[in-house]
Amino acid sequence: MKSINPDDFKVVHAIELSKMPTLLAVDNDEEEDKLDKVREKLSKLQDVMYAHNRYGVLICLQGMDTSGKDSLIREVFKEFNSRGVVVHSFKTPNSTELEHDYLWRHYLALPEKGKFAVFNRTHYENVLVTRVHPEYILNENLPGIEDVSAITDTFWENRMEQIRNFEKHITQNGTIVLKFFLHLSKEEQRERLLRRLEEQKQNWKFSIGDLKERELWTDYMHYYEEAINNTSTAYAPWYVVPADDKEMCRYIVGKIIWEEMQKHTDIQEPEMDEKIRENIELYKEILTKE
Repeated sequence: MKSINPDDFKVVHAIELSKMPTLLAVDNDEEEDKLDKVREKLSKLQDVMYAHNRYGVLICLQGMDTSGKDSLIREVFKEFNSRGVVVHSFKTPNSTELEHDYLWRHYLALPEKGKFAVFNRTHYENVLVTRVHPEYILNENLPGIEDVSAITDTFWENRMEQIRNFEKHITQNGTIVLKFFLHLSKEEQRERLLRRLEEQKQNWKFSIGDLKERELWTDYMHYYEEAINNTSTAYAPWYVVPADDKEMCRYIVGKIIWEEMQKHTDIQEPEMDEKIRENIELYKEILTKE
């Protein structure tokens, strides 16, 4: 099989998730194709980014329960300096967050220049979970939205536009945005949920809510497809990554991040100040004689 090509996973035209693979057979035996090599290169890249101090990188991860987001974050970013990557797991908005617009808490979590931020579930929950459960929108106390019947197709179209504008704004101000949908099959989710029940060390992960949301699988796939098709742009692309094989999924995501970052050729270590360079031998002598 051919090696990983990030373009094979990038959404550049309308997709149908039902026709996209959740499992991929790829030859990853070559040394250069192994995840440990990719994450080591990413770690070094982040060090250079920190010195360059012009870009931040936002990695967005979405997927159904058990799709492997947590373990992917752990494995792909494990070689990073702990100061170089911050992970945000967005739960149900709290009372303070609900006093602001739905994007407010995501603005607060954007990466500083020179750093990576990973959104484990993202601002897209606001056009995914809330579409499956539109009653959640009522918690936002929006003008003109008194009940679910007031939440029209136009409401969702506007929200998609707001998200595109949000991403355009932050990319124009130095944030590189890469978005990944971990495409899991319903059968593989069933197996992973069963493991949570059968293996004692995984029991704590199981939630009755997982079963309730699983019953809405078709709805979620429809709204994921619609969100991806409406918001995959040149400046903030979506990648649909097969997720039935966790190890392969992690490698694909890591490889895509690395390949996309190579396009930013201006990310270079800054040169030493000329005055320091001219006196470097003097400074070495001073330190040597201490």
